[in-house]
Amino acid sequence: MATVGGQISHVPMTRDEKRVIFASSLGTVFEWYDFYLAGSLAIFISKSFFSGVNPTAAFIFTLLSFAAGFAVRPFGAIVFGRLGDMVGRKYTFLITIVIMGLSTFLVGFLPGYASIGIASPVIFIAMRLLQGLALGGEYGGAATYVAEHAPAGRRGFYTAWIQTTATLGLFLSLLVILGARTAMGEDAFGAWGWRIPFLASIFLLGVSVWIRLQLNESPVFARIKAEGKTSKAPLTEAFGQWKNLKIVILALIGLTAGQAVVWYTGQFYTLFFLTQTLKVDGATSNILIAIALLIGTPFFLFFGSLSDRIGRKPIIMAGLLIAACTYFPLFKALTHYTNPALETATAKAPIVVIANPDECSFQFNPVGTAKFTSSCDIAKSALSKAGLNYENVAAPAGSLAEIKVGDTVINTYDGKAADAKDQGKVFDKTLATTLKTAGYPPKADPSQINWPMSVVILTIMMIYVTMVYGPIAAMLVEMFPTRIRYTSMSLPYHIGNGWFGGFLPATAFAIVAAKGNIYSGLWYPIVVALVTLVIGMLFVKETKDSDIYARD
Repeated sequence: MATVGGQISHVPMTRDEKRVIFASSLGTVFEWYDFYLAGSLAIFISKSFFSGVNPTAAFIFTLLSFAAGFAVRPFGAIVFGRLGDMVGRKYTFLITIVIMGLSTFLVGFLPGYASIGIASPVIFIAMRLLQGLALGGEYGGAATYVAEHAPAGRRGFYTAWIQTTATLGLFLSLLVILGARTAMGEDAFGAWGWRIPFLASIFLLGVSVWIRLQLNESPVFARIKAEGKTSKAPLTEAFGQWKNLKIVILALIGLTAGQAVVWYTGQFYTLFFLTQTLKVDGATSNILIAIALLIGTPFFLFFGSLSDRIGRKPIIMAGLLIAACTYFPLFKALTHYTNPALETATAKAPIVVIANPDECSFQFNPVGTAKFTSSCDIAKSALSKAGLNYENVAAPAGSLAEIKVGDTVINTYDGKAADAKDQGKVFDKTLATTLKTAGYPPKADPSQINWPMSVVILTIMMIYVTMVYGPIAAMLVEMFPTRIRYTSMSLPYHIGNGWFGGFLPATAFAIVAAKGNIYSGLWYPIVVALVTLVIGMLFVKETKDSDIYARD
């Protein structure tokens, strides 16, 4: 398909174009596979590498280590973006995939906390940082490389193949994890089998390197390099000149920030919500997400191709608006169809924490140095670990906190008391018995899960992802000139996805723990999406008709 007189005419994809898309996309799929394993296996990583702290802190610390990989992605974008604009696209994202593959492979061999102590989480976090740096250079290179091979009028469709890679990488990671769990059973997988997906990455690395060695340099970059027009200082040119910097800022707050929170809500927060809050077993959660990913992935290509016709901006903005307006009812529906017993118990026997607010701490202590011993903290900690919804009611100063489950009142205790350990055992047993009597399920009942409706809900949120993500690579490429394109588009993309998106699970769960409402964490993606919607509608220009070949 090419543009003739403002109209799009269909031209079959050439063999070289197919090879470019296949090679770039497949390598990027494998790189996303490596990166997402830490998120998909967070529970097992928490138990192995962070077992030196209490379970709640360990899981939050694991989420933060997962987010650490996202945090350094902008720095990877700067380092490898500069290299890509000075040396070339091909060799830069060949380097990134080697770094990614080797760091992932080494995690599979890393001894746990019980064997080497604090060195275990430190090394794991170091590997996550290397992965984040590599991914920071990977996406921009692949998207730029494909876009610069694409004919005018088809950049949305061509780059949409790159957009499928993040989802396909997640799907592949879930598939490998599910296969290993099914083959060896939950006990063996929890003990050591969770390492297999990490070790398998060495084979994916070999395939990716071989494929990418077959590629030639981007023709657009090759031309400006031959003409001596490449940037000598891409960082200074991209971020030191206001005419380019203002576009970078708009790309961040008017596009990628909102896109990122919709992406991570639909594909990661849903998984955490299923396993941690709704207590759906890991294998079932993975299957539900995998089915939704399989159904939703073709929509990346649909919306990418549609953006070649009607524009990138209308589709992205519509995805942000619809997602922000429907997240609350969708997540409540997910509770209804996957764990109806929890929904029923919450309605019939609501939980209330009656405590002095001055004694209630923000229970976020990833390094495990603080002890939450007030009666309020003990009450909230127990309920948060169980993933239960509760309301907060103020009590007079000096009184011990109480937990009211329906009409039943449970007394807590002072964690500093001499017999606190014995009181704790009584409290835990009483709370468990009361919750069971009130109908609160310790786990979701597999026989009560409505599979068709659960898949429909997850697929809807997946389609939101394809709306905001499918056209965005083409739009970012079209916003910047060739000489600084790799650097300029990579930074806002990775700040948006690495920071706004990567920290979503940890941020959302922290909000839930503080507020007591299992849905309150959704305010984070909703607010970010709405801010991006307003900025994008007011200040971001449509780019589909841009001539990137004339922008050196």
